[in-house]
Amino acid sequence: MSTFKTAKESRLSITELMLPSHSNFGGKVHGGHILNLMDQIAFACASKHSQRYCVTASVNKVDFLSPIEVGELVTLKASINYTGRTSMVVGVRVESENITTGKTKHCNSSYFTMVAKDTDGKSVPIPGLLVTDKQGIRRFARSIQRKEQATQRSTRFDASKFKVDDYMTSLEKENIKIAL
Repeated sequence: MSTFKTAKESRLSITELMLPSHSNFGGKVHGGHILNLMDQIAFACASKHSQRYCVTASVNKVDFLSPIEVGELVTLKASINYTGRTSMVVGVRVESENITTGKTKHCNSSYFTMVAKDTDGKSVPIPGLLVTDKQGIRRFARSIQRKEQATQRSTRFDASKFKVDDYMTSLEKENIKIAL
């Protein structure tokens, strides 16, 4: 296994036609179907980089920016943005294309943290990321910041440390009725 690999070595894209079976009750492509495709391409990209079976550890925020119509082509693009010791962040971008007009739109992007596993299910070291341009440095640095923010979010509201009084004033502006 290589010590370092470029993002280009594991970059993937897939294109799929959206069928009526992919639609929700509103007639648009179901967000769950898109999330499933995103997870699949993140798995494939991470497994290609690590040459191991990978599992999804977390998914960063997913904003659905534009609805996808039945009959459109959806293209998902995945690339390694960050590597840790056993984990990696895969950036996934989703675009749709109207096949009759050729118009494309960015539908969503997200970041999947994937962990490489051995046959016993134990986390294993992966190749590092060889960055060859400023865009790669930006993506790697942004992934570090996203990781730090996630840690702060999870510890800030830990039940043993949470102080209700610190939030009572800000809750007054919200659609909440508190009856303690």
